[in-house]
Amino acid sequence: MTSKAEGPRIVFVTGGNRGIGLSIARSFAKDGDLVIVSYRTGGAPDGLVGVQMDVTSQESVNAAFAEIEAKYGSVDVLVANAGITRDGLTMRMSEEDFTAVVETNLTGTFRTAQKAIAPMMKKRSGRVIFIGSVVGLLGSAGQVNYAATKSGLVGMARALAREYGSRGLTFNVIAPGFVETDMTAELSESLREKYVGAIPLGRFCSPEEVAAVVKFVASPEASYITGAVIPVDGGMGMGH
Repeated sequence: MTSKAEGPRIVFVTGGNRGIGLSIARSFAKDGDLVIVSYRTGGAPDGLVGVQMDVTSQESVNAAFAEIEAKYGSVDVLVANAGITRDGLTMRMSEEDFTAVVETNLTGTFRTAQKAIAPMMKKRSGRVIFIGSVVGLLGSAGQVNYAATKSGLVGMARALAREYGSRGLTFNVIAPGFVETDMTAELSESLREKYVGAIPLGRFCSPEEVAAVVKFVASPEASYITGAVIPVDGGMGMGH
């Protein structure tokens, strides 16, 4: 990893313009890292560098990384956070709803990781952090597509950890539970109470709590952690 004495690290957070991704990006920026966030539409939030990127397009991913490397240098920390949901019961889920989630959450993550790895190998250092979900380990009715992709990130991270560990790269998965975001804010009060009742700590997680764990995994103190799945779920997925 690049030390603070050598200058700020270049941190790339995909889907970092809102929600959990934005909290992660701001957390790194607060520590003095040069943070770049990707967005499909709408631009970058104030105070952060942005690059337009659609993870479902290899050409878009290639162009985004070329722009980052030309302007700032190669990425030291990749946080693959971009993802979508298209929930529905399996018998009613269209193949397009299934494949769209796979293309964004799983294949899109592969595309971004693949582009980040090559320069990291040359530097013999780098952190790649996938934002998974408790759903990928616990399962969730009505989310067979989403659960499959988040589970797939675990296998991807562990395969990459074995491939590139000798080069000093680490690959880990952060698995949040229910997080206080715009999406969960739209839940009905009865549904929210039901979900909170399944969480031993009795509350939803804040985006900042997820960001703190991501930042730790990217730190020098976590240099011997790789291939791990780290839950930030209040105990919801205990034992899974």
